[in-house]
Amino acid sequence: MSMSKVVVVTGVSSGIGRAAAMKCVKQGCQVLGTVRNAVNVQEVSGVAIIQMDVRDEASIERGIQTIIEKAKRIDVLVNSAGVTLIGAAEETSIAEAQTLFDTNLFGLVRVIKVVLPHMREQRSGRIVTISSVLGILPAPYMALYSASKHAVEGLSETLDHEVCQFGIRVALVEPSFTKTNMDLNAPQPDGVAATIVDAALGAWKMRHRPKGEASLLYKLRRFMPAGPVENGLRRSFGLV
Repeated sequence: MSMSKVVVVTGVSSGIGRAAAMKCVKQGCQVLGTVRNAVNVQEVSGVAIIQMDVRDEASIERGIQTIIEKAKRIDVLVNSAGVTLIGAAEETSIAEAQTLFDTNLFGLVRVIKVVLPHMREQRSGRIVTISSVLGILPAPYMALYSASKHAVEGLSETLDHEVCQFGIRVALVEPSFTKTNMDLNAPQPDGVAATIVDAALGAWKMRHRPKGEASLLYKLRRFMPAGPVENGLRRSFGLV
């Protein structure tokens, strides 16, 4: 895909979404970033900020309509808005799980359903969704978060089958943990953002993983016997 694309990034108030929006600007893209509440949001140079709550269908309709009015098209959608939830499966309430899935799964479904008709009409588009290495390698005390990312993986693969006939492709980015307001001790999100840009603007492939821990964990899952990998995970969490 060439440059000068219209790129919509959800969840640009901080973290991966913000870093990805900035890198897309540097690639010469017209970038529109969405936030749940535009009040007191720090501006991102070169990014048009659009208020849009992925949990609210009416808000999404308004947000995407505003984007179409401004940019006339959407070439790339980056689904970055998301939340995390740490805790044992038994101790996680149904209300907490529903809140998590409302953003991490149903939020991106809502956005995709509004964006797809525009991409289908223009017979082209790229949808990039931020998953997680936990979507392929679950870890203790991340049960519901891992479940939401497994759902995202299945949705994205299925959707790609359904829309590729219209010139639209779907891609996944599977990072390890990154430094956000929720996890201040993890690495910076710039490496993940570079991977997102490649998934958005480069040659299509379904899965993209940042170099480092995410790639290593995937290889362990893919090529190592399950027993040693699972035992290693349990040991790292003090469960053996």
